Amino acid sequence: MNRKTLIIGKRTQEQKGSVIIEFVLTMLLYFALFAGIFGFGYSLNAYSMVQNAVRDGARYASRKPYDSATATPSQTFLTAVKNRVVYSDPAGGTVPVVNGLTPAHVQLSVVMNGSAPMQMTVSIRNFNVDAVFFQYNMDNFPSVTFPYLGIPTPP
Repeated sequence: MNRKTLIIGKRTQEQKGSVIIEFVLTMLLYFALFAGIFGFGYSLNAYSMVQNAVRDGARYASRKPYDSATATPSQTFLTAVKNRVVYSDPAGGTVPVVNGLTPAHVQLSVVMNGSAPMQMTVSIRNFNVDAVFFQYNMDNFPSVTFPYLGIPTPP
């Protein structure tokens, strides 16, 4: 062995300390990167699930018999639509499609044509998605509108 390989092969105490510092700094950067990727992925998944639930609720509202003569739906109709969005079941449930989503976050707007409904719009109001490392607010989005295809049955 020549002298050059011996010197390169041995590390001094100062070099060992710098390796630990470099490792810690690199791990902090990797942690921040993975946390950001996880938060973005979770948020995208939550938004997609809420968007599908709103679309399903608007489709349900557009086909359900409408039992009011005004743009204000009956409490039974409104509750069924909200439960369809939040729990995927008009009868209600216990586990929402996204954590924290409640029927209070669902808004239904009805556009009337005389005494018959013309279209149904379902949207999410004031819902905060907690993506572990950050939060964002869904207010009036997603929003889905369907033409009314059901049978009006006012009292």
